[in-house]
Amino acid sequence: MHDLTRKGILSPIRKGLYIAGPTLETTRPEPFLLANHILGPSYISLDTALSYHGLIPERVFETASMTTKTSRTFNTPVGTFSYTRLPLPYYSFGIRRVRLSDDQYALVAFPEKALTDKIISTSGLILRSRKAAIEWLLENSRMDETQLRELNTRMMSEWLADAPKKNTLQILINTIDSL
Repeated sequence: MHDLTRKGILSPIRKGLYIAGPTLETTRPEPFLLANHILGPSYISLDTALSYHGLIPERVFETASMTTKTSRTFNTPVGTFSYTRLPLPYYSFGIRRVRLSDDQYALVAFPEKALTDKIISTSGLILRSRKAAIEWLLENSRMDETQLRELNTRMMSEWLADAPKKNTLQILINTIDSL
């Protein structure tokens, strides 16, 4: 492997994971696909998925994922990949396979799941009122109100029984329903 990386045929991502190097004329893997393979099981979520789905205007510079394993961050030659731990069975809700290009697919959270994951994984974030939820959604997170109205709150409600921060998520759901 050392010779192949030295010659630019392979580029190391992490121990045991390589991609085609700069000397090969081939399509490089999409960051979402790499994220699914750097640490598994995992799926794209948080600000990365919120941006992908158009709920937040900001461009993200780190590929954020959820996992059932210990939270970790990997700084690689192709970018930074962060992983946040979620408990089962909540972890397994609201994920779909997304086509990234002709032959590349990745697991990505539905917009509803990315939003609930963001709330669950943000330390100290507890929404106690509709006013607080609106402030966090529209002012602090700068989410698109029109897209928030389109979220499937019925699906989000189905996850509540197994979700951390149940009360905060219920206030979030009620707030979105009232928009």
